[in-house]
This record gives sequence, C-alpha cells and structure tokens, in this order.
Amino acid sequence: MSRCAPGLAGTAVACAFLAKQTGGAVLVPVVWLLWGAGAGAGGAGARGAGPGSGGGCHFFGHYFLQLTPPLALLGTVALQILPRERTVRAVLASACVCSLFVAWGLFVPRPDLAHAQRLAAAVQSRTSPGDRVLFWGMHPETYWLADRVPASRYLSAGLLTNYSGGRDGPRVGEEYAVPGAWGVFRAELAARPPAVVVDDSRGKPYGAGRVRGFRRVLSGGGYERVGVVGGAVVYTRGAPDPPLLRNWGSAPDPAPQTPEGLKDVAGAAES
Repeated sequence: MSRCAPGLAGTAVACAFLAKQTGGAVLVPVVWLLWGAGAGAGGAGARGAGPGSGGGCHFFGHYFLQLTPPLALLGTVALQILPRERTVRAVLASACVCSLFVAWGLFVPRPDLAHAQRLAAAVQSRTSPGDRVLFWGMHPETYWLADRVPASRYLSAGLLTNYSGGRDGPRVGEEYAVPGAWGVFRAELAARPPAVVVDDSRGKPYGAGRVRGFRRVLSGGGYERVGVVGGAVVYTRGAPDPPLLRNWGSAPDPAPQTPEGLKDVAGAAES
C-alpha cells in the first residue's frame, strides 16, 4: 500500500462528508482502500459490510452501523503496531470526537422533536387515555409522546405511499404502497375509528392532496378540521357513527385540504 493512500482516503472521507453529510457515504473511500489493501479479518468484514451499507444508495445515518465492528478491529490492529505515544494521542483524539458528538446530540436544537412534542400535547388535550389516534406522517414517536394507542399497525405513511427520506419523486402515492396494505388499513380504521386524525405531511408528496385514500379517510370518517399545529392539520370525529363504518366506498372524494385560515391550537394545548 502506498504511504500516501491513508491521506488520500482521509481527504476522500472529508469530501464525501461535505457532499452528503450523513451516514455510510463518508466511509465509502475507506472501504475502497481496504478492499484494495486486504487487512485480515477486519478488512474482510469491512469488505463484506460495505456493499450492504451502500448498496441501496440510501445513506441514512444508521446505515453505516454494520461497518463499525470491522473498522474497530482494524483500528485495534493499527494501535498495536504504533508507538505508545501515538497510541495515547489516538485514544485522546477518539475521546474528544466522542465528546463532541455527545454534546452535539444533547445541546443542538432538534426541530423535528420539538414539533412532535407540540403535536403530541395538542392531541393529548383533545383525547382521553383510552382513545385511538392516527398520525399521518413519518414520525411514529409522536404516538409515544402523546401516550395514545395507534389506530392502525401502520405507524407512518411510508408503507402506504412508498415515501421515505430521499424518495420524494413521482413514485410516491397510494398505487406504490405495499400490496394489500390499504385494505388492512381501511379495515383497522373501520373497526376502531380514531378520535383524532393528524395530517402531518406539511407539503410532502404523501399529503391529502395527492393520496386519494387518505382523503377518503377524512371524508368517510366524518372528520372535521379543528386547527393546525406547526403546519400539521388536526381533525376530530364529528359524527358518533361515521359513514366509514357503514360503507367505506360510498364516501365522496373531497378536494384537497389545506391548513390556510385555521387557528393554531398548539398554544391552547400547551397551556
């Protein structure tokens, strides 16, 4: 291996980090370097885990975790052959980096979490502990924050619309859902209608404007808009015996709903 190869790999990692800023993409240059060099068990593990991390071309933050064990083995081998003073420096550098990321996780504002907390508080104020609710969005942790039972096994809109982070193009919609998912979803809502439905799409392509099935949930279930929380539209069930229970397919297909002109209910929920 060329002596300049590690430096080139480090530079490539820095460029990859600046370009992608997330997940296993930043480790691709290292895996490539190990692939060419061959580095015992750690190298074999990295070569095996590398394609699994990047093969799907979706570099979420947690996708690189399977690379951590082989890279740890490689780092241990390197520390064994280094002089003692360099080993101490490497350990100190690792401790500083770990401390930096722990502080980052504790103190950097997290707007998605803050939004979910406000949304959960608004739903809590409009429901009882035994009520079921439906959050139409991509943050299933809101159910836990609200301490309410989900109305369906589908805790996010992903399996029902094919939406996920990095996939917001034309292949998002009811027709791209997991086969049979909408039938199960409708049956669950018909059996146990949620007391509150929250459209947390906030302009994403899986919102009511593009997903006809979700619009039918709102119209067939007799839901009425009552406000917004940070752009998420809150609906409550107006009729005690919603049309959804009697005949799902007979509900009209309403126009897309928008939160314009609605009162923000978050302040009332937090008071």
